[in-house]
This record gives sequence, C-alpha cells and structure tokens, in this order.
Amino acid sequence: MQTLAQTNRQIKVYTNVVQTFYAAKPGLARARSSAKESVVGPLTPAEVEREARARLPPETWDFIQGGSGAERTLAANLAQFGRYALRPRVLVDVSACDPSLELLGDRLSAPIAIAPMAYHQLAHPEGELATARAAGRAGLPLVAGIFASRTLEEIAAVATGPLWLQLYWLRRREALAALVERAEAAGYRALVLTVDAPRVGRRLRDVRNGFTVPEGVRAVNLDPSLMAASHRRTEGASGIEAHAREQFDPTLTWDDLAWLRGRSSLPLVLKGILTAEDARRAADHGAAALVVSNHGGRQLDGAPPTLAVLPEVVGAVPADLPVLVDGGVRHGTDVAVALALGARAVLVGRPVLWGLARAGEAGVEQVLGLLRSELEDAMALLGRPRLRDFDRSAVAHWDHGM
Repeated sequence: MQTLAQTNRQIKVYTNVVQTFYAAKPGLARARSSAKESVVGPLTPAEVEREARARLPPETWDFIQGGSGAERTLAANLAQFGRYALRPRVLVDVSACDPSLELLGDRLSAPIAIAPMAYHQLAHPEGELATARAAGRAGLPLVAGIFASRTLEEIAAVATGPLWLQLYWLRRREALAALVERAEAAGYRALVLTVDAPRVGRRLRDVRNGFTVPEGVRAVNLDPSLMAASHRRTEGASGIEAHAREQFDPTLTWDDLAWLRGRSSLPLVLKGILTAEDARRAADHGAAALVVSNHGGRQLDGAPPTLAVLPEVVGAVPADLPVLVDGGVRHGTDVAVALALGARAVLVGRPVLWGLARAGEAGVEQVLGLLRSELEDAMALLGRPRLRDFDRSAVAHWDHGM
C-alpha cells in the first residue's frame, strides 16, 4: 500500500509537470483561463463595471462615471434604493411572471429602456450600432442621443426594437428641426427633450482632465461647426462644458414646446422633471410621458435623488400619463422598487456603457439580460407576477443605519 508521503510526492511531481507545460505554452494557459471566464462571465453590474474600467482610458472613464460638483447627487441616486425594503407576499401563483408592457405604442419585453448617452464610440468602435442591436434582441427601447457617434439612419438600419431620439434645445433651431425630420423619416417612435440643461453642470473630473471628445469620435448627426468646441482642448477646462455654453439655448421656456410639437407628430417625452409643479405643467403642455431625472447626478449637485421625488411626480399627473425614472438603477430589484413607487419603466445608463466597453454588443445584451432576469426573480419572490401587481404595498422604508 502506498504511503501518504509517497502520494504527496506524486502530487508534487504531477503539479510541477503541469506548471512546466503551461509555462512553455503561455497562449494556451491564457486561452484556458479565458474559456473558463467566458462560460460564466460577470454576474453583477459591479463585475461588468470593473472589467469596463480596465479597458478604458482614465479620462474617458471619468467622463462616463463622473457627476457634477461634489457628486452628492450622484451618490444619493445609488443610496436611495437602499432606503427601501421589498415586502414579499407568499402563497401566490408565480409560475408565469410577465414583465412585458405597452409603452408609447410599442410592446416591450420589460419596463427597461436604454437612457440617452452621448458618444457610444468612446466605449466601443461600433458605438450605437452595437447598442441598438443588443436592445432590439432584448425587446427594449434605445434612446439615441443627439450627440450619437453613429448616424440616426445607421442606427435605425440595425435596430429591431423601438428607437427614441433625445434632444437638447440648441440655439440654432433649424438644426433641431432637421434632426426631428430625419428621426421621423427613419422610423423613430418618440422624441425625448432634455429640459434640465440650460447649460452643463460643472463636472470637476472633466475640468481636471481637460476633457475633450477625441478626434476619432464625433457627433455625426450635427454639422461639425456646431460641435467644434467639444473637441477644443484647454487645460483646466472641459470641452463638454464649453460646447454647451456655446450651443445650448438658455432662453427655453414652456411656451417654446409648441414650436417643437408643431414640427412632428411623434410623442414628446420631457426628461429632467423633479417636482410636482413641473410635472403638472408638462402634462398641461401635452407631454406624452415624463422622465424623473437629475441627469445621472451630472447637472445640479444637491438636487434630490430621483427615487425620492418619484412619488411626488407620479401623484401630480393623471394616471394615464407614463412616468419613467432614471438614476442609480443597477439591479432588477431596483426596477422593482421603482415600479412600486409608481414608475411605468426605468432608464438605464452607465451600466449599458460598461457592457459596451467590456464586450461590445454581447456586453450590452448581457447587462440588459441581467436586469431582466433579476426583475423576474424579484417578481416571483415578491409574489407579484404581473406589473399591475406592483403598488406602494410592495415596499417599505428601511432604516438600517444609513
């Protein structure tokens, strides 16, 4: 019978042989490691975030991640979800959970949309094309940004899900009108006007980095003369901030919305609503939907976290006016909390760009899949298998030392 000492010696010899083999073939070792990782892949947005950060230049990462000022609102958006507990009900038939819904005339697979974000090519060479394909396969809308790095028509050509176009109000209205006309001709389903940006908030990470949009990335749907400032580098200044001050129209008022509505039959969604007063005015001015948003903590630092004011906005408008929310959504349980507080759907921003940076189209699809599967799990474990089952009784304030 072999002794324990003999067995240990054999194990040591075998280990040395294996290590020597893979040391001589480093490519095989890496492939073996990558194959193992690809089978599982990231299981949380935080894991996607870590991998994305490793792939992006530091100044690009700061542009994507940063907020304005001391970034209090940015942090508060995330923290607010932790102030609610979910209240599960038991002995409910949850054999078939259905997160699908109708929104602005389209059937969506889940109450999730991709928030408008500029310059997807900062994260991946395919940019918005990869994002649009992933959104379409997931059955979810993509809100293409006015500063998209692929043309509206290119995005529409690959999209199989609903497309909405986000707009800032530019000083040159003819440029705005041309975009609206192109979007409608290309089959976009809604316009999303960002109303919280008469100028861009002071984003200190961009100021410190002297951030400008790299030469290889452009807002291709606008004339280059309109975008020149965003590429002009000045130490200690942000090209994004300089561009906004040059091109955004700070004179915009409620009365101007009639001009935009008169140029398109598309539903008009107003993004950036944080008070009941503005919600009521938006409804009075014919908004088809509202987005409760503080611009991902990138505009007024010290503005409330969106989840905190969501019930106020929902309560101020008719029940048939959809209210969406963005800011800090990282998990399917976050979606569940937002639904319980009255949101019709959520918009997800940064995690989508993380997925895009990590693995292009497949990375975006994975992030969206994680959110949807986590939402379905939450629906089953909450005992609320349909979206209409969500109301305020699904959540409670949770004081756990915060």
